[in-house]
Amino acid sequence: MGDHDHHYHGHGHGHGHSHNTPSMDWRFAFGAGLNLAFVVVEAITGVISGSTALLADAGHNLSDVLGLVLAGFAVWLARRPMSARRTYGFGKATVLAALANALGLVFACGAIVWEALHHLAGGAAPASGVMMIVAGVGVIINAGTALMFLKGRAGDANVRGAFVHMAADAAVSVGVIAAGAAIWLTGAAWIDTLASLVIVAVILLTTWDLLKETLDLAMDAAPRSIDVEAVRSFLAARPGVITVHDLHIWPISTTETALTAHLVRPDGGDDEFISQTVCALRETFGLGHATLQVERESLPDCQAMHA
Repeated sequence: MGDHDHHYHGHGHGHGHSHNTPSMDWRFAFGAGLNLAFVVVEAITGVISGSTALLADAGHNLSDVLGLVLAGFAVWLARRPMSARRTYGFGKATVLAALANALGLVFACGAIVWEALHHLAGGAAPASGVMMIVAGVGVIINAGTALMFLKGRAGDANVRGAFVHMAADAAVSVGVIAAGAAIWLTGAAWIDTLASLVIVAVILLTTWDLLKETLDLAMDAAPRSIDVEAVRSFLAARPGVITVHDLHIWPISTTETALTAHLVRPDGGDDEFISQTVCALRETFGLGHATLQVERESLPDCQAMHA
């Protein structure tokens, strides 16, 4: 506690953060390598068979490969130590990677629609048998890759993005199989274009929520997993606290969150009060980077900001 302009402040910083970014580089690398090999096979087969649905799926898979590489690199970068200039380290790279991944999928959708409509103008029905075989392999590869990211997706947008995309790929491949069967039965070439457009719809539906979430994280909005009002009420209920103001909660990475707050406490804030509050924030809300300023009374400028 120190005396500043006749007001007493207790400053406490919770160092309950171990920078425990999950070590899952091998999953990103393995998933990217496996899917890249499949993309090459799928693209070649799509050209030979004349299927825009296969080409659309290959383009989608390629964007996911790039996304996995980017996400894996971000996870590695986030584990690098902080520096004098980057006091939070490189954790934000995971947020930017997740955002770039979502944006990349949206742009890929535009390319798929363009190719599908171009093919609709004139084209023979694709080789349906080849479509179904290749898409069947895609279901196995994509579903297997998605399962690797099943664990840890709830608390990490970066991992959740990988899981969502791989799961969507598996579903899309099932759709390609269905399209191939329909073409085989009817011989209608337009079914291939329709399948491509359905693929785009599935991609957009599965990506939209992730895009909104990662955009919020990039703008330093509080993570969805944190109830800001619940945190405010929790701090206001701490012993001796009469007011909470200048509360800010923002993501350091896709797995770590920071908090700063001013607590008005007429009795001041000793080390035990601050330590217990910081530990409680970590255990209750998962806030590992908590910095608290305890004041005996609200400063005039703080009151104005709070109003």
